[in-house]
Amino acid sequence: MRTVELLCSPELEGTVRSTWHRLAEAGLPSLAGNVHPTNRPHLTLAAVDAFPPGAEQRLADLCAAALPLPAHLDRVAVLDGSAPLVWLVRRAPQLVALHGAVWDVLAEAPGPRPWHLPGRWIPHLSLALRFRDADRRRARAVAGLDRPVGKFVAARSYDSDTRTVSDLSPADPRLAR
Repeated sequence: MRTVELLCSPELEGTVRSTWHRLAEAGLPSLAGNVHPTNRPHLTLAAVDAFPPGAEQRLADLCAAALPLPAHLDRVAVLDGSAPLVWLVRRAPQLVALHGAVWDVLAEAPGPRPWHLPGRWIPHLSLALRFRDADRRRARAVAGLDRPVGKFVAARSYDSDTRTVSDLSPADPRLAR
């Protein structure tokens, strides 16, 4: 599987990581326990089995032209399906436009994940996977009521076969960390 993901500004990433740690300290599921070097807060725009020929460069050009983008986090929620605990991201017009443009590039890609398709996509930053709905109130108390603001400053693609990432934008390295 290949993804298209947006990465947070250092300040916003720090806020999300801090929430991961507070959830873990409270005995709740959290992504703080995932120590794989590719694990970091991100917004997934698309996921497909493979990129069509030439798509990676087109995606990199698209992301380079669009970034940075505003990132306004909303409420903490538990999504259906695999029940991840997430911080919802508001649908800024620029973000929706980039999402649609990414899917234009990936229109012929095999195996699109339906939950990322335009019209079904719920923009979010994951806080925990396989979260029990019964713990949602406690998780919201731990996460707090703040609605952080930041930016999406870089883009990458995760390759699930190799468990590696590749850059999709020539971001300022000070912003992409």
